[in-house]
Amino acid sequence: MTRRREAELAALFETASELAGMRDPDAVLRSIVRRARTLLGTDVSYLSMNDPAGTYMRVTDGSFSPLFQKVRLGLGEGLGGLVAQTARPYATADYFADARFNHTRPIDSAVRDEGLTAILGVPLKLDSKVIGVLYAADRTSREFPAEEVALLQSLADHAAIAIDTASLFATIQSHNEAMKRAEEAHDRLTDLVLRGGSSAEVAAAVGELLGGQVEVLDTVPTPAVRANGRAVLLDDVWVCAVLAGSELLGGIALTGCPDLPNVDRRLFERSAVVTALLLLLRRTVAEAENKVRGELITDVLDGRDAAGLLARARRVGVELSDPHVVLVADGNLSGATHYASVHRGLAGSRDRDVVLALPSRSTDIAHEVAKALDATVGACGPVAGPVAIAAAYEEARRCLKALRQLGREKDAATMDDLGFVGVLLGDRADVSGYVRSVLGPVLDYDSERGTELVHTLEIYFRCGANLSRAKAELHLHVNTVTQRLDRVTSLLGDWQSPDRVLEVQLALRLLRLQG
Repeated sequence: MTRRREAELAALFETASELAGMRDPDAVLRSIVRRARTLLGTDVSYLSMNDPAGTYMRVTDGSFSPLFQKVRLGLGEGLGGLVAQTARPYATADYFADARFNHTRPIDSAVRDEGLTAILGVPLKLDSKVIGVLYAADRTSREFPAEEVALLQSLADHAAIAIDTASLFATIQSHNEAMKRAEEAHDRLTDLVLRGGSSAEVAAAVGELLGGQVEVLDTVPTPAVRANGRAVLLDDVWVCAVLAGSELLGGIALTGCPDLPNVDRRLFERSAVVTALLLLLRRTVAEAENKVRGELITDVLDGRDAAGLLARARRVGVELSDPHVVLVADGNLSGATHYASVHRGLAGSRDRDVVLALPSRSTDIAHEVAKALDATVGACGPVAGPVAIAAAYEEARRCLKALRQLGREKDAATMDDLGFVGVLLGDRADVSGYVRSVLGPVLDYDSERGTELVHTLEIYFRCGANLSRAKAELHLHVNTVTQRLDRVTSLLGDWQSPDRVLEVQLALRLLRLQG
């Protein structure tokens, strides 16, 4: 899927580059049809142009039937006539079995002679006028998913502008100033597309050309603006919808130019199409990158080749050898993916939860994620490297389960925060890990020096924390017992506070049960 997205992006940029240098309308049409066939990988592509009587075949690519290459469709006849009449895309996996279309003998004969079965047609529109239809077709049955319809429609929108631009240059040669300005605008916008410019850069360039200020909007103020795709004047502000096919991506607004000539209005409307193309391309890149990040975190958790994972992560700007906090949450994947992308981390799904690995040296970030995703979050870390991240995932997952059992919804915590409660409530409890987290320094001291601090603690608690009884059972002087307990304090800190003493006693009991 990622390779296909990359191929589509390359083809779109190549199309923009090729169309940018064309002034011959016929050359523009041939390039459009060839690119349509390349982008969708179909057997045949073709383009028909409208006149008052209907729509007639103008250019084909991959066709071998003379009859098909000369076919004419009346408005409402066949798939193409319906697209030309309604200005809406239509697709069929089996044309001859599809009763939605008005089948006529000349059209069906031409389609049968070409051997076509599956057909997709999208309108080429200028303003609200359909000037033609762009098609992609296969000689075997196939479905055209929504993303392919949107892709062909985006190419058709770009193609309609290219056709109009080519025709415009052919008819206004006597108007040198207008032609120079249109050429400058076309070249500047095309250059922005080829350089992968942002929608804000397009807005700035168009505002400079028109002598006003252009702003990119998240949406458009009224349905009327979206309905026709044309610039509409609202309270001295020109507004135009940014569309990819029928999908509303946002809008653009022009201020400071209430009296906009037709030529400038067309330029403003064209900038909306360029903005749509850039937004669509950026979304496609983001979707492909997020898919790569999701696959990467899955491979990390599955314990794949660590060196290979480090290299793959660097290609998407993630350095797994740096400290990362691992989070397991019950939030939605899209929100987690966006958060991870902004913070240069990884996110993916695991079972019914989402997993994030975020570059951080503090688990405090878990509370930020819980708030941002409106989710319950178990955390572990910081850790570095794929192996450690996979191990931290298991602890974070157990922590999330404990939080759920405690009823702490929309909260965040680590196993250290939960203490022995996490051991009791988490599945596949890490008993040894808990014992070491509580008694580790004392265990190491006994092991290295042959002392009996752990045994002393056990007897001390067994005697109800009574020094006299403990020294008698240990057969030691009371000062010796006191010195040993002082040593424990130097190793563990204030272990006799109410919360800590309970954890120490639990760790001692677990240690004894482990033998």
